[in-house]
Amino acid sequence: MLDRYNRKINYLRVSVTDRCNLRCTYCMPAEGIQLLDHRDIISYEEILEVVRTAVSMGITKVRITGGEPLVRKGILHLVKEIAAIEGILDFGLTTNGILLEQFAEPLAKAGLHRINISLDTTDPDKYREITRGGDIQKVYDGIAAAKRAGLQPIKINCVVKHSSREKNAGEVKEFCDHQGLEVRYIHEMDLETGCFSIVENGNGGDCMRCTRLRLTANGLVKPCLFSNLGFSVRKLGIRVALELAVGLKPEKGSINNNDNFNFTGG
Repeated sequence: MLDRYNRKINYLRVSVTDRCNLRCTYCMPAEGIQLLDHRDIISYEEILEVVRTAVSMGITKVRITGGEPLVRKGILHLVKEIAAIEGILDFGLTTNGILLEQFAEPLAKAGLHRINISLDTTDPDKYREITRGGDIQKVYDGIAAAKRAGLQPIKINCVVKHSSREKNAGEVKEFCDHQGLEVRYIHEMDLETGCFSIVENGNGGDCMRCTRLRLTANGLVKPCLFSNLGFSVRKLGIRVALELAVGLKPEKGSINNNDNFNFTGG
């Protein structure tokens, strides 16, 4: 699929839930946010139909996101079903790593190719502060389990305030070098003000090279994270929603005051 700026759209990010077992300071306020009604959460059957249709239209890369995807019941079934779809060449999942120790091997056996894990510091106290209560040891255990399971490459997503030269970012880089992991630096984003930048060591945020669409946890196909546009697969039908998202994909991101990170998938 080519959009109007001749970008080849071949990447679909699928947010399976707006729920998360952490409360990271840069993702949500301390008091939390209004969660979607369970009736509005897209079903696994709907997700599979969207992915099958998208693959038939040219999508070759799929990533499962959230919220935290591993908190959704039955996620292994979804992974297995998506992995069985012919035409997917790159199949990944993004997680905060808290539950990964128990899920890594089953995910690999279900057909997942690779994994991205969020880690913004190697300091246990700082991690607990950023995540509002998270246990960094569970993330380390999850990383070790992912390595044993053969989920490769393992990429670490490190959110930075201003620069990858920050103390926490440097310590994460040292950890990744020692563990044989790849690290990507994601600058803090703000949907409502349109604040974003290109991911260091990645290609997110590079608008002119963007190849992705997003399926939100409530069934909208979004052409851009930093856009209010979203097309309902339930109201419009899957193919029409995908076609509209590709056809109206903006040249570059602007603002988004309709959505939250927890159900669009960052």
